[in-house]
Formats: sequence, structure tokens, C-alpha cells
Amino acid sequence: MRHELIFRGAATALITPTTAAGVDYPALKRLIDWQIDEGINALVICGTTGEGSTLSDAEHREVLRVAVETAAGRVPIIAGTGSNDTAYAIELTKYACDAGCDALLCVTPYYNKATQKGLIASYTAIADASTKPLILYNVPSRTGVNIEPATYAELAKHPRIAAIKEANSNISKIVETAALVRDQVAIYSGNDDEIVPILACGGQGVISVLSNVAPRETVELCDRYFRGDVAGAMELQAKYLPLVRSLFCEVNPIPVKAAMAAMGFCENHLRLPLTPMDADHCETMLRRMRAVGIAV
Repeated sequence: MRHELIFRGAATALITPTTAAGVDYPALKRLIDWQIDEGINALVICGTTGEGSTLSDAEHREVLRVAVETAAGRVPIIAGTGSNDTAYAIELTKYACDAGCDALLCVTPYYNKATQKGLIASYTAIADASTKPLILYNVPSRTGVNIEPATYAELAKHPRIAAIKEANSNISKIVETAALVRDQVAIYSGNDDEIVPILACGGQGVISVLSNVAPRETVELCDRYFRGDVAGAMELQAKYLPLVRSLFCEVNPIPVKAAMAAMGFCENHLRLPLTPMDADHCETMLRRMRAVGIAV
């Protein structure tokens, strides 16, 4: 079955502003309003970039609630509810559905390294418990497990598994997956340096870190491709590639937190085990931001 698109274009994997005292909810609301004003197509809340793994359960739920309330239906809110504990992922998923989130982003179970059979069982259990569509999130560099194309094909049969965020950096595998499932589920790039290649595989957009600092431009990159201006999309892909490299020169979200702080949106505060960006790396990133017209 073909699922309705959750979004088309660019969704920001939004940072969660924090201070030593906790989540900075006023800053979060300002960020959401700015992203929407800039034309972003959707927002992912409490994902990897949002430091969901170090939010307390109460914070995680409150950040989702505040995001839904602030967005007020202007763009889809996609909640990060994945966990290596399937039972907890189900609890968070049920909460996010009840809180009014439009979809769920569920990363593969990390650390325990499930088999493909285990992935099918875990994702099926989460999808069965959900009333909203799921995006499967494949990022083996972080989790130690890859969703294989045949596994995607099996999971795509579920009525609430609607999309894939693919960040395995293996274009050959992504082509194989697209051949099997793109008539059933949407594919989104999970890597900002691969937006155009994955659109060329039939992708419907990107879940982006870059769009934290350049939302309008990331949307425009996708729009150019969808309008048939592949050369124009590639022009933007190349223009922002040096900045993308800076945004990932240290583990995400260390650089993007520093970038957003430099733009005045939040404190440059991270929770351990993450620590602030190296000063030399930060200066290079800020220089690259200025080069593409971002005021810092």
C-alpha cells in the first residue's frame, strides 16, 4: 500500500536548547517559530540532534508537548521515540500520539544490535501500538546495525510504517531499497551531503541538521530538484557542502549547537558525554557560515 506523505522537502532535526538549569523552553518556542517562518516543511523533535538520549523521560515528554502546542498545526511535528528498549519506545510512541504529534521517528535499537528478525519484531510492535505513521531511522554508524533492503520490504507492508530516514551512506543499498519499497513508503535522506543523490533515488526530501542554521536554503534545494532543476539543486548541494562538513566534523549535535549559539538562538550547552566544540573547528565552521551569508 502507498502511504500518505508525512512531508515533502526539508524537515529540521531540531536542537533542544538547554542550560545548566534544564531545557530552555522559551528558546525552544522561538526556534520553532523561526523555523516555520523560514518555510521549513516539518520539524523532528527529540531526535539525535535534539539530544533525546540525554533528556529525562519527563523532559522528553514536555519538549514534545511544547513543540506541538507551539507549532499549532502549521507544520507536521515528528517525535523521536526510538529506543533500544522496545517497551519504552512503545510508551513514548503512545504518549507522542496522544500529545498530538503527527508522526514518529524510530531509530534502530542501539547497543543490543538486533538481528533483522529482531528489527522486524521490534518495529512491528511499535507500529502496532501507534495511531500515527512511523519513520524508520537507519543510522548504522551510531547504532551498530543496518536495516537491510529485504527487511524494509517486509516492514513496508505494515499500515503505519510510512517512511524511511536513511543514513547508512551506502548508495548501492539505498538504490536496492528504493527499488523494493519506494512505491509503498517515502525515503528521506538522513545525511545533508547526500540530499540530491537520494532525491535521485526517488526520495521525498531530507531530515536535516543543516536546516537548523539554513532552513530556507535547505527547503529551496529540495524545491529546485522537485521543479526539475537538478543543476540548481546540485549548485546548492555543493555550495553548502563545506558547512555541512563542519557541522559533522565532531559528533552531531556538538557543532550545530555551537552554530545556533553563535546565531543567538540558545546557549552553547550540551549534556555529558557531549562536550563543547573544539575552538579551531568552531572558527572554521563560523567562517563557512559567513561565507554562505549566515550572520554570526
